[in-house]
Amino acid sequence: MTDAHAEGRTLVLLRHAKAEPPGEAPDVRRPLATRGHADAAAAGAWLAKHELLPDVVVCSAARRTRETWHGVAMGMTGSPPEGGSAGPAPVVRYEADAYEAHPEDLLALVRRVDPSARTVLLIAHNPGISLLSALLDPIRADQDGMRTSDVVVHRPEGDWADLGRRRAPITARHTARG
Repeated sequence: MTDAHAEGRTLVLLRHAKAEPPGEAPDVRRPLATRGHADAAAAGAWLAKHELLPDVVVCSAARRTRETWHGVAMGMTGSPPEGGSAGPAPVVRYEADAYEAHPEDLLALVRRVDPSARTVLLIAHNPGISLLSALLDPIRADQDGMRTSDVVVHRPEGDWADLGRRRAPITARHTARG
């Protein structure tokens, strides 16, 4: 069942920003590199400029994705996510299942979003996020995959619960560099 406003839905995929090289700590705890912090803020500024402020953020629970979200929020509003000034703060869901996720796993997370949400931002990792973009729009997806801080904007056809293969054309993409 599709509501009358489904054409207004936007799914923004964002691969986390540049992280520090792997070290002795577990991969899930890798922080962003200095460049990554700047790139995350640049991604947020681009989203704000294009009026792509999310109602819901689905973010991997890994440190580098959480830090990416914080930088994006700062770039969108000029203030931390808790005290944003560019409209109401989005609902943010940190999902452990988004770490090392297959595209179908990421798709399942998006399908559970509140049906009233208009814009959803998904922040995750490769290869899953690149493969999800290709699953949603195999014609326009970048066959080389998403690089760090890449933003890909999809326009789903139908409700979030109905999101699936070839059901969300790509309408914009951007590589954020701070």
